[in-house]
Amino acid sequence: MIARRTLMGLAGAAMATMMTTTSALAQEVTLTLEHFLPAQANVPRLVLDVWADKVEADSEGRIKIERYPTMQLGGTPPELIDHVQDGIADIGWTVVGYTPGRFPRTEVFELPFMVEDARAASYAFNKMYQEQMADQDFAGLHILGTWVHGPGLFHTKDPVAKPADLQGMKIRGGARLVNDLLTRVGAEPIGMPVPAVSEALSKGVLDGTTIPWEVTPAVKVSELVGNHTEFEGPGLYTLTFVLAMNEDTYASMPEDLQAVLDANSGVDFSIFAGGTQADADAPARKIAVERGNNIMTISAEQAQADWAPIVDPIYASWIADMEGKGIDGQALIDEAKKLMSEYTSDMDTWGK
Repeated sequence: MIARRTLMGLAGAAMATMMTTTSALAQEVTLTLEHFLPAQANVPRLVLDVWADKVEADSEGRIKIERYPTMQLGGTPPELIDHVQDGIADIGWTVVGYTPGRFPRTEVFELPFMVEDARAASYAFNKMYQEQMADQDFAGLHILGTWVHGPGLFHTKDPVAKPADLQGMKIRGGARLVNDLLTRVGAEPIGMPVPAVSEALSKGVLDGTTIPWEVTPAVKVSELVGNHTEFEGPGLYTLTFVLAMNEDTYASMPEDLQAVLDANSGVDFSIFAGGTQADADAPARKIAVERGNNIMTISAEQAQADWAPIVDPIYASWIADMEGKGIDGQALIDEAKKLMSEYTSDMDTWGK
């Protein structure tokens, strides 16, 4: 009798374990994804939706990702990272520089004329995130991807060929360090998120803006200004982006669903995202060409002669600023350049 009861007890325990395991395997998770651009803009359409659709497919439908463009969960773009941290959104895509000084190490990729290739920089950013930013700048967040866009440039009502042409202009700055450059040439940097640029240009609040080509269709920039100034070689600047997830939400998911997110995160995804944004530059530039807008290309020699004397002190100032935070800024610059070169020299491994 005792043996029979023992066997029955073991059988019951085994069945309970099987039911628990089956229940865990069948668990479904719904995640909210928030960002600040219209749903039809390039980043949501070509990067975020592609990523979310793949996560859903790889989870065999057990992960559902609800998408909320244009800050539909409330607030303003600079609040996005807090929305994720506070659990208002499970996942958020945002411009790191919308909260200046909060993630200081990321600024190494926003230094003027630092980045030439978005894929190389996105690779370097993710490597540096894993090695030294995860537990420092981004403690308390689960980061799914880190990347940069293609080269930033000037889009202005009046032509800009040299730094002095920006004197007195009101220009939307793409990052804290670009604002520094604008100030040094006598322009008035105006801080605002990308969605506000169109109205500001149309009402004369801005004389121009700094954004990459790929953003221009979403905010109708090529219709609102007639001049564009791009640079050969390294771009004027880049912005850094993160796809961030609430740490507790990630931790609460079943391990097999965490694995789905992990497989769609990290360096490969970051390279894809940065490269996709950069690839969207050409079609957007074509719109300006077809409108007959004036596109001025500054040669590497011109950039060195006219812009380097203004840009070089920005590097020295930034390194000193980092030193004040206990961060070796020069080491970050050296590491970023080394990793970007590493990617470029090993393109066969990473693809385009």
